[in-house]
Amino acid sequence: MKSQAISPTKTAGKLCSAADASVLEDEDEPPLAADLAARRLFINIPSEHWNDWRWHFRNRIVTVEGLSKYIPLSAKERSQLRLVSVKYPLAVTPYYMSLMNPDDPYDPIRMQALPSPCELSDAYAGTEDPLAEEEHSVVTGLVHRYPDRALMVLTDICPMLCRHCTRKREWRRGGWVRTNEQFEAMLTYIRQHKEVRDVIISGGDPLTLSTARLEEVLAGIRRIPHVEIIRIGTRAPVVLPQRVDDELCGVLSKYGPIWLNTHFNHPREVTPEAARACDLLLRSGVPVNNQAVLLKGVNDNVETQTELCQSLLRIKVRPYYLFQCDNVAGTEHFWTPVETGVEIIRGMRGFTSGLAIPAYVIDLPNGGGKVPAGPDYVLERTPDELIVRNYQGKIIHYSNPDNLMAYKEHFDATREDIISAW
Repeated sequence: MKSQAISPTKTAGKLCSAADASVLEDEDEPPLAADLAARRLFINIPSEHWNDWRWHFRNRIVTVEGLSKYIPLSAKERSQLRLVSVKYPLAVTPYYMSLMNPDDPYDPIRMQALPSPCELSDAYAGTEDPLAEEEHSVVTGLVHRYPDRALMVLTDICPMLCRHCTRKREWRRGGWVRTNEQFEAMLTYIRQHKEVRDVIISGGDPLTLSTARLEEVLAGIRRIPHVEIIRIGTRAPVVLPQRVDDELCGVLSKYGPIWLNTHFNHPREVTPEAARACDLLLRSGVPVNNQAVLLKGVNDNVETQTELCQSLLRIKVRPYYLFQCDNVAGTEHFWTPVETGVEIIRGMRGFTSGLAIPAYVIDLPNGGGKVPAGPDYVLERTPDELIVRNYQGKIIHYSNPDNLMAYKEHFDATREDIISAW
């Protein structure tokens, strides 16, 4: 494909405001040609480096100048992206960069990882903390919103800064990790609240912690008798699958039951490396679920979602949730109407295995919690029956079991009367 520059007013499959985008412009010049396609740039990396997650983390692309080695950018575009990255920094692993088509500005992998002028020019409706996590923080770093669950936010460091991130507000605060004192305060709170049976470890990405530090965290939680389940939220299998190694899996296997929720958004992310990482986790007794986010221009159609979920099943990962994109400031260009998600689920139902169909949910603002928003197949309810439209569009009358049971009781009583009279 012929190299082409990113249009300064068109990213993420939509038009930004030309007036807003104009504040980002600079004198233009022909785009810098990338030396080679992104994949080829990494071919000569020795395997001992490529298979080392620490190498990928140390060599993340974190500047626009570094990005220009892989993506053809004009001077205007470089100026735009520098301005965006002042507020919303850039970080992408070499591995994830290798999955991109550098010549396609609408490449779904690229759109998730690289800054867009729309993050500034379209930031008109979102808020920094739409789920009110800070409001529901009972101690620093611990969110207790649901009765039996608590969320530990251990770090704001990630292998990659996903452009649709719910905690995008944390990026400009610099990289931090919770101190031992802060972690102990979280444990103290959980010990005092015996209703908490499920602890979710999140961030940032908790797998950016050293394996030794992660073991300290898991051991501390496991010493609390009433905590039954530990969950880990991480995108490492998607953006840094090398992180999932024998050492990590050995630690995870010691502190089960541990459930790992990850975040594949597009079928091209389901690579042999990702499959290997998920397989290692599963063989260590750690089930893997996927929580995708519905993103405009990335995965907002039936075909892509079906291919994604079927690909996940092939690597033994359960499609768990499809989230409506949270109303986070700087992510507005990814938002879709709720009806888009409803129609995607409707288009999948009946045409692929039920195992491949995630629950489409909205995480409500201000800590309202998750609610399902799938299609409604029941058209009418009466005491006697339900009138239902199936996946083929056919209208079917389904007798209400409660009514049938009442009829059976009447029939049984009448039958006894008849037998007695006879």
